Amino acid sequence: MSSQDFFYRDVYPFNSVPRIIPSSREIEENLRSIYITDTTLRDGQQGWRNFSIEESVKIYELLVDIGGRGAIRATEVFLYTDKDREVVKILKSYGYRYPKVISWIRATRSDLRLVIDAGLDETIMLTSISDYHIRYKFGLSREEVIGKYLEVIEEAFRHGIKVKCSLEDITRADIHGAVVPFIKKVLELGEKYGIEPAFRMPDTLGLGLPFPEVPLPRGIPAIVTTIRRETGVSQEQLEFHAHNDFGLAVANQLSAWMYGAASANCTLLGIGERAGNCPLEIIAIHYTGIKGSSDINLKALPRIVDLFESMGYRVNDHYPIVGRNAFKTKAGIHADGLLKNPEVYLPFNPMEVLGKPYSVEITPYSGTAAIVLWIKNYLGYSDISKDDPRVKTIYREIQELYSRTGRREPLSDTEMMEIVSRYFFRE
Repeated sequence: MSSQDFFYRDVYPFNSVPRIIPSSREIEENLRSIYITDTTLRDGQQGWRNFSIEESVKIYELLVDIGGRGAIRATEVFLYTDKDREVVKILKSYGYRYPKVISWIRATRSDLRLVIDAGLDETIMLTSISDYHIRYKFGLSREEVIGKYLEVIEEAFRHGIKVKCSLEDITRADIHGAVVPFIKKVLELGEKYGIEPAFRMPDTLGLGLPFPEVPLPRGIPAIVTTIRRETGVSQEQLEFHAHNDFGLAVANQLSAWMYGAASANCTLLGIGERAGNCPLEIIAIHYTGIKGSSDINLKALPRIVDLFESMGYRVNDHYPIVGRNAFKTKAGIHADGLLKNPEVYLPFNPMEVLGKPYSVEITPYSGTAAIVLWIKNYLGYSDISKDDPRVKTIYREIQELYSRTGRREPLSDTEMMEIVSRYFFRE
């Protein structure tokens, strides 16, 4: 090995996920306090379909398995139906510290009564903040709408309920003229009642951009840093809620973390309104790349697919991290690289990180390297090469099969076994 070889083991350790190493002391400080919250039982449910009690409980149990040691701090729920309220009772009965069960409500006294009756001490409260919502949805002035929010927030504080204000549509809001003054008023109420409020920043239409060069209102770094600088809130009081309309949910969430919002609000598989939310399983990988794996269980992530497909949800085979094709190759050049060293075409060892092996599927473009890799993986051979006459014969058979039948799909493992077993036996 040459002294000039660069493998960047500090960034790409292979038996763990790739590391995210900050470029400045400020970003390093911001990343020390990050955590995840979940909204699968709220935004996920309203974005896909209504969950049964049993399904809701299974989702919660999986969230506990993934992040119950502290990585996933909370999961939010609706309170509007008898089923919702029964789910809350069951989830609370588990007694887990994390994820804490909290509610999501509108800024109305009737909704607040649901929180009180459910015995919850924390809630998300929808406080839409852009003029699009204030003028078109409510038909009122900023002062009138914000006044109504503050009345309900104060009532919640009187009952000892912590409020996280959800500043809906923040990437189209007047940050200096509406968002900052509202946050300051909520902070004053919090001081009065001895309760520290928190603030969610929903990029409701996925319009945010993750770059520090982008100004308000679209720049996520600009939003986070402006709010912190002008209101004095801590990063633990700030949460980012990404939507994926323009495919930037993960990038925007990482940007929010880096620039000072501690909490990432996500859903399993990113299910949610329209194009969905920030996927929790992807953020879990990046969380581990930042903080390590001491309080998160990445080996539970593949079970997300099993659970949701048992509920009728179809997960794209090419979905990152947990999709069936995420660590599967079909290309001959990739298979050849994997034969020589798995690090050539794998970002990390999926068996070590996720408990999920990498694999190969055979197509006319797979070549002899993929056949060798398949035989090694499924039959246990360790000393076979691409020059083996049996491998070349199998390759010709596969080429002829595709040519004769016009087949388009990869061969199944059963079909491959039928062909290969004529020449090789399981070791």
